[in-house]
Amino acid sequence: MRILVVEDELKISQYTAQVLSTLGYIPELANSGQRARDLFAINDYGLVILDLMLPDDDGLSLCKDFKTQKPTTPILMLTTLSEIHDKVQGLNSGADDYMTKPFHVEELTARVRVLLRRHQGTSHNLKCADLEMDLVKRQVLRAGQNIKLTTKEFSLLEYLLRNLGRPVTRVQIAQNVWDLHFDPESNVVDVYVKQLRKKIDSNADKKLIKTIVGMGYVINHE
Repeated sequence: MRILVVEDELKISQYTAQVLSTLGYIPELANSGQRARDLFAINDYGLVILDLMLPDDDGLSLCKDFKTQKPTTPILMLTTLSEIHDKVQGLNSGADDYMTKPFHVEELTARVRVLLRRHQGTSHNLKCADLEMDLVKRQVLRAGQNIKLTTKEFSLLEYLLRNLGRPVTRVQIAQNVWDLHFDPESNVVDVYVKQLRKKIDSNADKKLIKTIVGMGYVINHE
């Protein structure tokens, strides 16, 4: 999933991008309002992280324009302005959440996850070939046959499906499924992937969960 980061301070934009990459997202950076408008017009983003103060544009106007173009795209405002009336202005312009700088990585991570979870909640079904996941019924089917998964296996499969066709590392899986600081010596991710693969792929001709040597795992139907 791609996330647009609109921030003119290089250190902050790079740091934010690093955090997002670690979480398994694809950050795209814009250091000006015009660059952000150009990117937003031609791409679909799962989230926009928007600085309120830009050298060439007004963040409030930018937020309003983005919401007019694509109302369902969540926007997280990231700014040094911390007064109540500044927050109210930001939220009234259409922002879904508001966070002040400087920020802790844990807070950014939590807010990003909440916004994406809320946004993705409008889509209750994930698919890959004949594998279907119903997030409301908590049900998984392969070729119409029900597959019973543990809570953690379900979360692991959901994360893989949300990154359909895109390899994810063991670190990304650990942080997004377990919220762990990954221990390189731990094999917990590999153990669960093996269990999930056995349930999903063992009785099917087409294997969906694949190992990317030296990196991690991917689910696709190619």
